[in-house]
Amino acid sequence: MVILLFLAPLLGRTQGIVVLGDSISAGYGLEETEGWVHLLGQRLASQCSAMPVINASVSGETSDGGVSRLPALLERHQPDVLVLELGGNDGLRGLPPSRLAGNLEKMVSFGQQAGARVVLLGMRIPPNYGRVYTERFEAVFKQVAENNALPWVPFFLDGVVEAGQIQSDGIHPTAEAQPTLLDNAWPILQDVLPKDCQQ
Repeated sequence: MVILLFLAPLLGRTQGIVVLGDSISAGYGLEETEGWVHLLGQRLASQCSAMPVINASVSGETSDGGVSRLPALLERHQPDVLVLELGGNDGLRGLPPSRLAGNLEKMVSFGQQAGARVVLLGMRIPPNYGRVYTERFEAVFKQVAENNALPWVPFFLDGVVEAGQIQSDGIHPTAEAQPTLLDNAWPILQDVLPKDCQQ
């Protein structure tokens, strides 16, 4: 697990933002300081020091794992904002989209019950899984976002593949792609941050 904590209070509630994701947000193949979550922490530290960023992302994580780990994370950090970036590994393993949908709904519910504002980062998978599965997978994120009136990004890696900013494994974004990922997430994060953090 990669955990980055920026300007967190030494005592009491951490608050801030918890990012629960997979290798995309854990920064697979990158230095810790290169990942988009670290860049988010830097941006907020310079303009909104009351919003620490906790990166609870794990490479290889599935939505099942997210459901299992989230309650303890919410209890520990009591975040103002929960960012969900999970589902890619479910798709790559061919797990049922209905299972992903159910797990995302559970995590959204956990977050909202804990008083967090939840945002969702959507994902797509390669077309080799077939049109029907691919479309059902992609539709999950829209469905969950609309069901819960969540701010969301349809495709978190938008612009990254087109720019060729993918590592040699053909899956993970390069260091050069990380500012684009932050730019993709920032508009929806702005919607849920305090006004003094939205610049």
